[in-house]
Amino acid sequence: MSKAKALRAEAQETEGDDVGGAEMARRVADNLRRLRKERALSLDQLAASSGVSRAALSQIEGSKTNPTLLILWKIAVGLGVPFQALLGTEEVGHARVLRATDTAPLRSADGRMESRLLTPGGASPGQEVYELRFQPKGLLRSEPHGPGTTETVVVLTGVLRVSVADEVHELAPGDTIFFRADVPHSYENRSTREARCLDVIAYGRSG
Repeated sequence: MSKAKALRAEAQETEGDDVGGAEMARRVADNLRRLRKERALSLDQLAASSGVSRAALSQIEGSKTNPTLLILWKIAVGLGVPFQALLGTEEVGHARVLRATDTAPLRSADGRMESRLLTPGGASPGQEVYELRFQPKGLLRSEPHGPGTTETVVVLTGVLRVSVADEVHELAPGDTIFFRADVPHSYENRSTREARCLDVIAYGRSG
């Protein structure tokens, strides 16, 4: 690979649907560094298990870039941890209210898909709840999560196409789908109206 191609590939990993501002980049950097060291993984080893280049991982750990949503998912899978483990952890007492303004939505590069984490950090390490919004032609492709991971998706508004491995399902408001998420899966809005759903991810032992 030429140097120019390598730089373009690296840019694709660190640009686009980034996860937020400088504070979020610092939090991700700190958590990534801690999680990697806890597992005694070198940058090269994590690059091999996640599919994210060593150069991109180094930039993320150095708070030099905001990683894309897709890259964060890949890193989480490579580390064997829930997605929110990279975003930060907080102590939760008997109850905690998460206001609508407490979590910034993560958007795809084209702006047609939006994801908002509804689970406070540290509330339930093995489970995460997301609100997903898809504008017309909105698409989210997800890499396989760790072995044993499952997802339950409830469509609130609009029509959503959910593909799991080689199966395709069309879901209308009120419909629910439960599936193994340790295989490739995707969500797509082929209609002309916004589609919105809740996605509950229950992680297997390896995350």
